[in-house]
Amino acid sequence: MWNDIDVMLTPTAGTIYRVDAMQADPIRLNANLGYYTNFMNLLDLAATAVPAGFQNDGLPFGVTLVAPPHQDVPLLHLASRMQQALGGKLGATDHALPPAEKLNLLPDGQVRVAVVGAHLSGLPLNQQLTERNARLVATTQTAPTYRFYALPDGKRPGLIKVEAGGASIACEIWEMPASQFGSFVAGIPAPLGIGKLELADGSVVNGFICEGIGVVDAKDITEFGGWRAWLAAN
Repeated sequence: MWNDIDVMLTPTAGTIYRVDAMQADPIRLNANLGYYTNFMNLLDLAATAVPAGFQNDGLPFGVTLVAPPHQDVPLLHLASRMQQALGGKLGATDHALPPAEKLNLLPDGQVRVAVVGAHLSGLPLNQQLTERNARLVATTQTAPTYRFYALPDGKRPGLIKVEAGGASIACEIWEMPASQFGSFVAGIPAPLGIGKLELADGSVVNGFICEGIGVVDAKDITEFGGWRAWLAAN
């Protein structure tokens, strides 16, 4: 199932019992309360509960966000966004929720990589990403500081950062487990490599760059704005 989804949402508890009912039948009723949570530790999953308002009878209701193991940090970010989006009050009080605090936590075990050529969706080398459980998170452009070349083999482009005369180049941002990143980089042939790539929004990610010597006999295709446009024109 985790090959097809990023997160699962369930009720935190399917119902609520009165104290006297629990005392009269604790084992069975506690099993019912744990119906949506007991399996999580057994399957080594990450999960966090989020308040989700109140039922028609005035009793509180919550949901649980569930993700694969070691996805605690992105799960907490998502839970924070969800709680803020739902609004509501602070617990059972009349106080409004405070602004969300920035979660200064450990890295989430994922690495983002910008691709500009044959690794784009549907192109010949995209499988090198998908077979490493990478997923597409954004389609965007680089900052306008690059020149773009079709390398002599005709199969790959090269991206070079320049001080002047650059342009924005279409790219995709893929996210893969950090444990898969090393083998991915090791398979990249010269003159290409992975360096720091600046995006149009000013952020910086790992991305494909080219050694300067690699474009000596290459064709400048910057005017096409991306590898797909160059392929379509040829």
